[in-house]
Amino acid sequence: MTKDDLRKQLRATRRDHVTALPDSMRTLMFMRPPAPLLELVAQGATVGLYRANPYEAPTAAYAKYFYEQGHQLALPRFADKHVAMEFAQFTDPFEDNDLEIGPFGIAQPNSDAATVEPTVLLVPLVGFTEDGARLGQGGGHYDRWLAAHPRTTAIGLAWNCQLVDGLPAEPHDMPLAAVVTPTRIYGPFA
Repeated sequence: MTKDDLRKQLRATRRDHVTALPDSMRTLMFMRPPAPLLELVAQGATVGLYRANPYEAPTAAYAKYFYEQGHQLALPRFADKHVAMEFAQFTDPFEDNDLEIGPFGIAQPNSDAATVEPTVLLVPLVGFTEDGARLGQGGGHYDRWLAAHPRTTAIGLAWNCQLVDGLPAEPHDMPLAAVVTPTRIYGPFA
């Protein structure tokens, strides 16, 4: 099965899973980072997150938690669709008033927000394996960014249904340090 075929299959599985959850359950699943995840986040670390689409594992409550713990937050930002992803400071996880819609239709920090480098990055994914392999959306933005920032700890957030036995691997695919689901933490991986 190709990566594109696997993405289609996993997106449909994820959509069906999330749609079947009551709204209150979706909100409660990722309310507070579990203790083993917090062990991967050093005091004073800059935490990068993503803006979840309706079916991705949500990050809004984690953003508020890390902000309240004194961490600087960052979100991906794109100048346009053909420019590499960067991370910029996200200063208001409660009101989101420091965001604008970017070229991919996703809220991102305003163009005047300072560029920052996350030391811990919560990464979106379509699928993952028990040993930290990740299948992303297919654009390669996170793989390229992580390859250029090898000291960043990349942690995937996922629904349980996104776990797969194996993924087609390519040399540019960047592994995760851990994956957090509503019921389990995979990793940390060496």
